Amino acid sequence: MRIALLYPPPWKIPPPGEPPDLSGDGPPEGFEASDLDGDFHQVPYGLLTLATEALGKGHQVKVLNLSAFPWQQVEQTLAELDADLFGLSCWTANRRGVALVAQEIRARHPTTHIVVGGPHATALGPELLAHTSAIVTVVVGESEVTFMELVARVDAKKPTRAIAGTVYRDGEQVTRGPKRAAIGDLDQLTPPHEHFSSHIMMTSRGCPWACTFCGAQSAWGRGFRSHSVSYVLDALERALERLPVKMIAIKDDTFTTDRKRVLALCRGIRDRGLRFLWSCDTRVDMLDAELLREMRLAGCQRLSLGVETGAPKILATIDKKLTIDDVVVATDLAKQQGIKVRYFMMLGNRGETAETFQQTLDFLEVARPHEAIFSCLSIYPGTTDFRDAEAAGWLDREVYFSGTFQELKTPFDASKRVTEMMSTWFEEHRGLQQLHHDGVDDYLAILGRLGDHHAAHLDLGGAYFHAGQLDLAEHHLRRALDLALPTPGVALNTLACIAFERGDVQGMMDRFSEAVAQDPQHYGLVRNVEAARAWFRHDGPARGLPLELHAHHDFQLLERTAQPTLPGPLPPDFAAWAPAEQD
Repeated sequence: MRIALLYPPPWKIPPPGEPPDLSGDGPPEGFEASDLDGDFHQVPYGLLTLATEALGKGHQVKVLNLSAFPWQQVEQTLAELDADLFGLSCWTANRRGVALVAQEIRARHPTTHIVVGGPHATALGPELLAHTSAIVTVVVGESEVTFMELVARVDAKKPTRAIAGTVYRDGEQVTRGPKRAAIGDLDQLTPPHEHFSSHIMMTSRGCPWACTFCGAQSAWGRGFRSHSVSYVLDALERALERLPVKMIAIKDDTFTTDRKRVLALCRGIRDRGLRFLWSCDTRVDMLDAELLREMRLAGCQRLSLGVETGAPKILATIDKKLTIDDVVVATDLAKQQGIKVRYFMMLGNRGETAETFQQTLDFLEVARPHEAIFSCLSIYPGTTDFRDAEAAGWLDREVYFSGTFQELKTPFDASKRVTEMMSTWFEEHRGLQQLHHDGVDDYLAILGRLGDHHAAHLDLGGAYFHAGQLDLAEHHLRRALDLALPTPGVALNTLACIAFERGDVQGMMDRFSEAVAQDPQHYGLVRNVEAARAWFRHDGPARGLPLELHAHHDFQLLERTAQPTLPGPLPPDFAAWAPAEQD
């Protein structure tokens, strides 16, 4: 059977340089390009797992990331691409685009089966079907088993009603099927890295906690489930074989929930000789010195921690089950191992006042994470915030179908004065905030704790470079390379900067050439190489023009804009299928 899995755009995106659609299907009022961050454009991991399961059953599958496509290109794509079943991934941010794409598919392919899944569809499945007649089925929550049962019925031309884990049409009625039990053994699923190249990996599902703003329980059900250590190690090996840059972002809700499992995983990474750098997301109360050391030695470069607030009152009202001391202690322990610490912070949670907001700002001065990203509270369907707002009478779920907003960003109960104050502050502090930088003394101590560790030498070499001690910087960078640093391009990039500082232009270009050959996609390297090429085009060396280079090696993915990971150009054969007799 022919299956097309699509990640739709958020709305009708206008072509570059053209005004937005005036019918009301275009971007929301006041929209700025920065409102859609890189995470939005990353293909949902669930589409890759569904595709992998269907491929394993012998079906033909195409995964298309249309998240940044202008609407005219979406129309052209859907006109050319036919399939027996179209599956769409629906999040709150692209819910309007999902409806538009479904309608377009139905107009072009009247008999195809259209199924929608994802967090937003899970929470509002009946309403989604009621508002979008083109959609036949909504798959709720964890989807692999449900989706494959649906595929089998469509392939056999059997009725698709009453499948467990779905919401569906039964005549004029919208009906829920029986509840689908969670997958007991996640290892029965084939890793998507068998078929797809992605720097993203998930090793577990769910979270034992229930923060008021989070929809993890709506998506995965209660509790925590994980892949086995051997399964994850095998998946990592396969993923690294496909990736030109050895960096992976582990995007579990709370990676370190099972401490023993993570210790075994980190030691398994080292025992197998898997060399890569990685990041993960977790909670501060799920960390300790031994665990952090093992994570660092296994390649962990960055921890993203859901801190949300520096006000004890707010931590209690959002049911975070953390203390401020927990946050400070975990941050210090991670920094002692040389792991960069990033906080996810929020404005506008229930109980927010001017005083609690100032407590948060004061707290950051004490905790001193390396980075922080602030976001305004978004009310996502399926969360406790959503249910409580509905019960309080100030939120009607119909707004998710009538409103043009990207996400429903609103303080839960802050006063107008406090809301205006936070909005002003947020506009001045959008994006990633750099808050703390370790220095030479910090990295010397870290190297002493870790021993002869490649990434610790890399960090120390970078610190020496920024301190102007070029010889010591070069020594540690070359030691990192001798120890088989998984991302040699970042060390070579700084060595190129050292050569330039010494006036050795040829040496700079030689190091850049080496780096591009070994690590072609790191963001710092790409930026420097492009700057150097422009400098040469303008005859910079002869004219004495300045050249600004950046010797940074922070953990940051720069993936190819290749389908389906990111919304790059479609391959020429994107609409071609194997002959029917080979199905």
